Amino acid sequence: MASEGVLLGMGNPLLDISAVVDDEFLQKYDIKLNNAILAEDKHVPMYGEMDEKFKVEFIAGGATQNSIRVCQWMLQKPGATSYIGCIGKDKFGEVMKRDATSAGVNVHYYEHESVPTGTCAVCIVGGERSLVANLSAANCYKVDHLKKPENWALVEKAKFYYIAGFFLTVSPESIQLVAEHAAANDKIFMMNLSAPFICEFFKDPQEKALPYMDYVFGNETEARAFSKAHGWETDNVEEIAIKISRWPKASGTHKRITVITQGADPVVIAEDGIVKTFPVPVLPKEKLVDTNGAGDAFVGGFLSQLLQGKPIEDCVRAGNYAATVIIQRSGCTYPEKPEFK
Repeated sequence: MASEGVLLGMGNPLLDISAVVDDEFLQKYDIKLNNAILAEDKHVPMYGEMDEKFKVEFIAGGATQNSIRVCQWMLQKPGATSYIGCIGKDKFGEVMKRDATSAGVNVHYYEHESVPTGTCAVCIVGGERSLVANLSAANCYKVDHLKKPENWALVEKAKFYYIAGFFLTVSPESIQLVAEHAAANDKIFMMNLSAPFICEFFKDPQEKALPYMDYVFGNETEARAFSKAHGWETDNVEEIAIKISRWPKASGTHKRITVITQGADPVVIAEDGIVKTFPVPVLPKEKLVDTNGAGDAFVGGFLSQLLQGKPIEDCVRAGNYAATVIIQRSGCTYPEKPEFK
């Protein structure tokens, strides 16, 4: 069984403002489906407009926090997971704290006095989603918080670390600190490519962290963006997965494993120059509610088995199970208990 505090996540906690919108709304704010971007000035009015025009749900989110919550749900052992990030001292921050704690996650938020809790607009059309993140407080995380004894204790206790690539825009220094600790102590350090813009515009901090990554997660769009950013001249997801897995490592203890999801198409796993593919269970179109959080849920399910020492086949099966549960519900939410066997 998973021990207390075995997995630590670090990232951008965002309160998801989720709604089914229309094409007109997407065009107005220049939003493309199946994409994730940071909010610009032109996007600021959209949060209020979503609330006025559409039926909105508020859900504790942010990519890393979603994965940690799903992993925690799959494990059903309170306190098996911990999470660090920055929120504001406000109503949304309280909602976030309540949600994460009731999910069984041991949260150590840095609470900012003057900047509001970050939000993420989740725009859904025909079951497909697009994310526009207004980081606010999430953008204010400081490495000093991580170094405090009560927070660094979480780092020392954990044996697995998972950080979404989005955190590279906020505190690469914190990422390096945890990555170096993992390498020095024979622990497992994992990151996600997270979005094409991370691979394109945060290439340097991503490359600095890459040698420490024992597992690299991503989807096919992000993998292709990574390939393009590195001039690899291939769109073949299996080839890209192998190339990422062969990137030089800081520590030779663990071989790097690349895990690429492709929506309803097979999951691609590259290890040691060999690719394996795993089919994804078919879900009838009418059962699809919302793809938001599907990738995060896959990671959460995958991690729930990985940290129990299960084989990669079981990790992928659990990832697919968790993603299938989440896409049949609104937002990254789940029933009280998993039915995974």
